[in-house]
Amino acid sequence: VQLQASGGGLVQAGGSPRLSCVASGDILAIDSTGWYRQAAGKQRELVAVITSSGTTNYADSVKGRFIISRDKAETTAYLQMNNLNGDDTGVYYCNVQQRYGLPSGWGQGTLVTVSS
Repeated sequence: VQLQASGGGLVQAGGSPRLSCVASGDILAIDSTGWYRQAAGKQRELVAVITSSGTTNYADSVKGRFIISRDKAETTAYLQMNNLNGDDTGVYYCNVQQRYGLPSGWGQGTLVTVSS
């Protein structure tokens, strides 16, 4: 499984970038797709996740500001980020979990830097 994340960059506070994650390889039975982020000196944390049934879950810090979605084929996932603040700065990673013991994977990460 290969995951390619994109869409990061330098964003002004209050901005609304959208991250994309394209999955390729042995994508056969996705159970969930998630976005995680890691700020400098901190542990990686879950930001948002969407299951194959469409159920979504968000970290409290981004609820009401971020929206996770995916295309019908489940090969591309998105993270719409709104009203960014400095706490949203970090490297954002996408992750795919598959059923039946099939391979899961992590993207390489895309850096989002929020400037005030």
